[in-house]
Amino acid sequence: MELTIPAELMSKQNKSRPVEKQKPVTHRTDRSSMASLAGDRSSPPSMSRHVKEGRSLKAVPPPKSPAVGAMISRRAADRIRSGHVWVYASDVESITATAAGGSEDAPALLPVADNRGLLLGTALYSPTSQIALRMISHQSVNKSEWLQLLEQRLRKAIGRRRRLMSVETNACRLCFSEADELPGIVADKYGDLVVLQLLAKGLDSEEVRSTCTRIFNDELSPSAIVERPDPRVRELEGLSAPSTAPLWAADPEAPLTHFAFRLNGLEFQYDANAGQKTGAFLDQRENYAAAAAWSMRLGATERALDVCTYQGGFALHLARSCRQVTGIDASRASLEVAERNLAVNRERLGADVDWIEADAFELLRDWSDKRETFDTIVLDPPAFAKSQRAVEGALRGYKELNLRALKMLRPGGLLVTCSCSHHVGWNDLQGAVTSATADAHRRVRLLERRGAAPDHPVVLNIPETEYLKCLVLEVE
Repeated sequence: MELTIPAELMSKQNKSRPVEKQKPVTHRTDRSSMASLAGDRSSPPSMSRHVKEGRSLKAVPPPKSPAVGAMISRRAADRIRSGHVWVYASDVESITATAAGGSEDAPALLPVADNRGLLLGTALYSPTSQIALRMISHQSVNKSEWLQLLEQRLRKAIGRRRRLMSVETNACRLCFSEADELPGIVADKYGDLVVLQLLAKGLDSEEVRSTCTRIFNDELSPSAIVERPDPRVRELEGLSAPSTAPLWAADPEAPLTHFAFRLNGLEFQYDANAGQKTGAFLDQRENYAAAAAWSMRLGATERALDVCTYQGGFALHLARSCRQVTGIDASRASLEVAERNLAVNRERLGADVDWIEADAFELLRDWSDKRETFDTIVLDPPAFAKSQRAVEGALRGYKELNLRALKMLRPGGLLVTCSCSHHVGWNDLQGAVTSATADAHRRVRLLERRGAAPDHPVVLNIPETEYLKCLVLEVE
């Protein structure tokens, strides 16, 4: 449920134009370009004085990109100027010979210019990725300046999360990639452990790792810092194989990778060498609590079902408000972690909790046909649509799950239904649920629309940062 870059965007599919030598660009100097150089819409006073006196005015060309860099299409330039930070390989019109070498020789940073040669800034370069450029600055910056930016932005990101920590919650996302102006960098805190992911070729360097490690130590004083690569991204980006040793450990002779952390007063187990993404889903933290709170408000507290429970996040929170809770997941390994999480929280919970290893579609179809009933049902499936082409099929899947859930809910019951694919928008998800309500002949009231927890911020200029959608519904 984290922010995911689709594989179709990561791998080139012969969409990029052939690399060619950069052609000379003739710039036209006009009033608008002169004003932009002056940093104001109006003409500089000196310019007005020369014009009034009839003196000849020597044209000052707009800033050009350095000799080594990338030139991108007008469409991509407009996208960057609107606040996005990605440039797809299909929008790269030319890259100079020096920058177009093999992935091992490619520079980490590239100046980026529009198709007129006007400098747009500097980007991390990924020669084998469909997202070829990730903008890090609107200025031309070198490696040393980039590392300074990295330090400033990472410290600022950590500072934003401090207010979210408490005695009851000591885990959060410390850095959320583009949303924190650090494209490709994801870092999570699980109690005394920090987990780092580097998801772009331009970040694959000892300088970046050591800078991040130093900042985590300065700001958080953790017991250990580990790097956990995403295997799919590592292959598509051409990243080097990371060391199996921690980036830093308080006890190098016996480094810890298994920790306990707290969410909303419940304790969870974390193993840095297992699980999905960086290991656990932190983006649903506030939705976990909301599901339990709404079940109490509606009196939907007898029997609850958590579909795609993973490590028991929703199930254990519902066990605070409901008498009986069942969690379903297709992964035995995930359910084993869920059982350990249940064991350490048993004294805090009043419900009977059980786990079932099964395919959610098959089990819900069987149970709805047998007229099983529940007071509260949570649907939190994995991302069904990892590309735009997959949306149509994904919506069929969402409709089917919601249809089966609606058939099993008692009148006045609670349905919490989620999607973690940014390709599936709010209207898409709500449309699939609405269609399911019609087929199930149920009337549904919308109680809340919810998203990811605040440590996964949404940037309006970058719609991909808003990936998690959660509808809280009362079913009549």
